[in-house]
Amino acid sequence: MDDEWGADRLDLDAYLTRVGASADNDLAAIHRAQLGAVPFENLDVMLGRGVSVDLPDIARKVVDDGRGGYCYEHALLLGAALELLGHDVERRLARIGDPAVQPRPRSHLVLLVREGGETWLADTGFGGGLLEPVPLRDGAVVQQGAWSFRTDLVAGAWRLSERRRGEWVALYTVPPETTYFVDVVGANHVTSTSPTSHFTHGIRVQRKDSQVLRWLTGRVLHIDSPDEPLLERTVEDGELGQVLDDLGLHLPAADVTALVATLPPARTA
Repeated sequence: MDDEWGADRLDLDAYLTRVGASADNDLAAIHRAQLGAVPFENLDVMLGRGVSVDLPDIARKVVDDGRGGYCYEHALLLGAALELLGHDVERRLARIGDPAVQPRPRSHLVLLVREGGETWLADTGFGGGLLEPVPLRDGAVVQQGAWSFRTDLVAGAWRLSERRRGEWVALYTVPPETTYFVDVVGANHVTSTSPTSHFTHGIRVQRKDSQVLRWLTGRVLHIDSPDEPLLERTVEDGELGQVLDDLGLHLPAADVTALVATLPPARTA
């Protein structure tokens, strides 16, 4: 079978320049570099442009135009770069949360990277997830900055959890089924067009670093950390462009104006 993922279509040098990394960086450094440089965002959905999962389109948007993307764009871009750097990469669609609690479709794309005799879970496209890859070991707990993650093998699937305010919360579960590119095309179509998808209902932008998670949902900006109270504030129409700029998205004025029109009405006292 031909390589359905087509990693060789990515300009690796341009990618490394975009994320501020070099070809001799290790897996963790490349992961942190993409996470730090490329915001998680759904703005093209809200602008009515849709989202392409064709690698050249992703590279044009993220690498050339300095934009961000959501999980499919993040994972396909990172997966191609890692393959070109010599890593053994598998793309896998995961289920948000824990299917034993609430079954959900396979809608979140992650990477499994085999290196050093272990399989590592890599994921820069969850928005509020990993800072760098974690080894898939049953019951393993990994500290990354202020954040703690745990991997558990449950009925043949890997569940990733994060510790939040003293409790383990399941982020997603990675089943053993093989993922093909056509699966990603279908999942992306539903995620970017379905009225049941929360990505079609409002602006979603997220940035996470070693201490703080910031995310914008509609006109509400949230600031969160593992053990501190959640802070929230309302973003007014006239400051949306600056907030997006602070989150790493530098948009033309016409796009900001169009996005303001998607915001829900501001609450009045």
